[in-house]
Amino acid sequence: MNVSSEMNSEEVLRVKLEVLRREHRDLDDAIQAMEDRGSPADQFAIKRLKKRKLTLKDVISAIEDQLIPDIIA
Repeated sequence: MNVSSEMNSEEVLRVKLEVLRREHRDLDDAIQAMEDRGSPADQFAIKRLKKRKLTLKDVISAIEDQLIPDIIA
C-alpha cells in the first residue's frame, strides 16, 4: 500500500509544503553561491533560479492558505 493512501489530505499538503520550503531554501543557497562566483555567464542561470523561487513561493502560499482557515473576526 502506498503512503498517500494512509495519510489524509491535510497531512499530504503538510509534507508537500515542507518539501517545497526545502527546495526554496536550496534555491537560495544555489543563487548565493552563483552570485558569489560573480561569473557573467551565470546571470541567465541565476535569473531562471530566481523565477523558479518565485513560483515556489506562490505555490507555498497557496498551500498555506488551504491549511490555515480564513477566520473572520
